[in-house]
Amino acid sequence: MRNSVVGVTALHLVQPVDGGVARVVTDLVGAQVAAGVRVAVACPEDGPLARAVAGRGAEVHVWKATRAPGPGLLGEIRQVARLVDLIRPDLVHAHSAKAGLAGRLAVRGRVPTVFQPHAWSFEAVGGLTARLARHWERWAIRWTDRVVCVSDAERRTGERAGIDASWSVVHNGVDVGRFGAGSGSGDPLAADITAARAGLPLLAELPPRAPVVVCVGRLCRQKGQDILLRAWHPVVRQLPQARLVLLGDGPDAAALRGTAPPSVLFAGAVADTAPWYRAADLVVLPSRWEGMAVAPLEAMASGRAVVLTDVDGARESLPPGSETLCLTPPEDPPALAAAVSALLRDGRLREAIGRQGHQHVLSTYDVRQTARAIADVYREVAAVPRPERREPIAQ
Repeated sequence: MRNSVVGVTALHLVQPVDGGVARVVTDLVGAQVAAGVRVAVACPEDGPLARAVAGRGAEVHVWKATRAPGPGLLGEIRQVARLVDLIRPDLVHAHSAKAGLAGRLAVRGRVPTVFQPHAWSFEAVGGLTARLARHWERWAIRWTDRVVCVSDAERRTGERAGIDASWSVVHNGVDVGRFGAGSGSGDPLAADITAARAGLPLLAELPPRAPVVVCVGRLCRQKGQDILLRAWHPVVRQLPQARLVLLGDGPDAAALRGTAPPSVLFAGAVADTAPWYRAADLVVLPSRWEGMAVAPLEAMASGRAVVLTDVDGARESLPPGSETLCLTPPEDPPALAAAVSALLRDGRLREAIGRQGHQHVLSTYDVRQTARAIADVYREVAAVPRPERREPIAQ
């Protein structure tokens, strides 16, 4: 990060506190602290985020906020206003829809404000709720100095919704040093899959040649695990020893367990996904919508081939030329099954794609590059003169 942001105080306002958003914020915070930024994170204390960012050197402040708007919203806005008064940040960086809602209503332009949607809220709902969400995002731009999208596709989705923002596209990044640990050569592709599985009790008793597919994500409608389960039946008919592992927890856990065949294993929420990538033959993410998912980047950093649905950010995350093999239409179980089966049957092709993806992430999606780009955004936003007459912070 550039010297011009050393000594800057950034307040990250975050909800949700798990899944991909938490991983993105944790890695970004670590890189910012290392670069000399004073970083404060305001988030709910439940979930892994507060502990993770504290371990990276951030100040942690409890923000008692639910994932969705509700009757407690006014109190959540007042909490943000009090935290801004306490921390006195040079800028506020709000992550995801709920933090973007409460943060911008609390600050209302008095402090430079960056909003990062991490996938648009109006894609998660329909009907009147979606129209209201689009209206809010268009209206809230008056209090938003910069909208940071994690992919060009996410930005285009915002533009199609009529959001007239000052945009920056900063791709998600991953801590590439974390992935590949455990392979004696330092090369994640040289890691012994059998040894990796031996360290995971859920997989330790599998036959040595059993194909393992891993899906990492919150168990919810967005991530599309229900679509993957429908696609899994034809896969396991062709490859009876194959196993599908779902990593994560969420509101759809019980329903997914109720419909899953015995060849599907549920690992629950895990603190470290890296060993699971190393134990996988293939990583799949069948999302209905995204901005740019983090799990595929982590998987590719680990040298694993991926299969993704063609939602925002997916094409941008893949190495050029791999779209035909690694990308399927959203909500298309037959196409997903065909792509998964084809890669599970061809080990050499999987390895070649894995090596290509590994190099692609190293060169393009290192979190240090992300942090430098965010530093540029901060510097640009902080340099803009603040109008003298702004609305007071809500109390």
